Amino acid sequence: MRNWIATDALARHAKACPRKPACVDFASGRSWTYLELDAAVERTACALAGHFGISDGVRVAVLAHNSADLLIVQQATMRLGAIFVPLNWRLSSSEQERILKDCTPSLVVTNLASVWENIPNLRVIGWSGFLALVENASPEARARSARSADTPCILLYTSGTSGAPKGVILTCANIFATAVNTAVICNVSSSSVFLCDAPMFHVIGLVTTIQAPLLHGGTIMISPGFDPVITNERLADPALGVTHYFCVPQMADALRHSEGFQPENWRLVGLFTGGAPNPSTNVRWWLSRGIRMVDGFGMTEVGTTLGMPLDADILSAKAGSVGLPAPATAVRLVDEEGNDVPDGRPGEFLVGGPNVSPGYWKLAAETSRSFTADGWLRTGDIGRRDADGFYYVVGRHKDMYISGGENVYPAEVEAALMEHEAVEDAAVIGITDSRWGEVGRAFVVLKQNCSVDTTDLATHCGERIARYKIPKEFLVVETLPRTASGKVRKNMLRGLPIGRQAE
Repeated sequence: MRNWIATDALARHAKACPRKPACVDFASGRSWTYLELDAAVERTACALAGHFGISDGVRVAVLAHNSADLLIVQQATMRLGAIFVPLNWRLSSSEQERILKDCTPSLVVTNLASVWENIPNLRVIGWSGFLALVENASPEARARSARSADTPCILLYTSGTSGAPKGVILTCANIFATAVNTAVICNVSSSSVFLCDAPMFHVIGLVTTIQAPLLHGGTIMISPGFDPVITNERLADPALGVTHYFCVPQMADALRHSEGFQPENWRLVGLFTGGAPNPSTNVRWWLSRGIRMVDGFGMTEVGTTLGMPLDADILSAKAGSVGLPAPATAVRLVDEEGNDVPDGRPGEFLVGGPNVSPGYWKLAAETSRSFTADGWLRTGDIGRRDADGFYYVVGRHKDMYISGGENVYPAEVEAALMEHEAVEDAAVIGITDSRWGEVGRAFVVLKQNCSVDTTDLATHCGERIARYKIPKEFLVVETLPRTASGKVRKNMLRGLPIGRQAE
């Protein structure tokens, strides 16, 4: 892949299928054919280069809700060899400020009110002013040039579940490989219609949901954000014909409990989920409603890596699995010494391939620690593989605790708890215990109008997991703190005031 030159799929489709619908922006009501979208991207590239001097390696940050404009700026920066940095609008101004100081952008484009008082000479422009410059730019004023596959094009800052966010570098090759992986796993074609609700400051929204249909000449429909009632309406609308929808399990759960839920009218190839544990009971429930819920595994550093087949029988039989490796990636499970583990034994996921990030922005030591000597990324996730080659996520290495000399992976315990009919959500952490060294503390969110006692939860777990894995404490809470991508902030749980115990 070293000498591979990045191709511009959008530019190709502008010539091959110029009148085909490319993008719809629900917030503004605007739409673009591939010819129109290509022209919009080229005008934006001209404006960025001509008015702001954006060129190779320069960072352009954007702070905005989902929109087609955000997509256009991302594509334009990639054409210029610049680096696109989408900021998480859910962060506080001080958190955003730390990211801006880290990536030092030459320009910030925003439609949200934020004050970064401690960054002198930061160039900030509002969307209206920026779009006015774009409208006056001439597409003929700039010669297009090819880019190396190794050119960094996106900088995504991780959610930071246990510390400060890190900037993950994504290259042209990474984006292309993830688009290929997603397309194969999810059966993407030129007739695919993607609905993008996931935030575009996250890998699911910006890369998985956008780059795969763009590569294949499909249609992308962008909403400003997730609203379960509106999403239900759009998924059931035959005029829209949505075929692909990506979300975290919590979003899928919100859909089934919201007004207008009519899965019998959906035309989805699959309801694709990831980013957080998804109990097998959820998968089978959706299958019973005629919807293929397709779990997968990925992360900011590797994009789409594993995914379940679309076959309903396999989805049911292997419910709880994150599937099989995508074609443009390689997966290993290793022990503490780096040796591959046999099927059925837990090990850390190592990932290799053109989809894997080259590392973290300005963090050479962290990058070095994250890769093996022969180039495999250490994901920190623990999994196992069954005899048929299907992978299962057991938990995070840093979340593991040792109880009575036995390793306990919280994700496995959480999956067992989530199968209880009264449990809406669950998270487990390890706490110090004088007898066993560590034991589990479970934080449980109950479904509406449900109650449960400790003995019942313990008995339920005992029917599904080993005795030493059963939490010693069960605490009922109203909600669990989560990142934008659906991951539980377990560092916050450790400092959470202890609520009432399940009665």
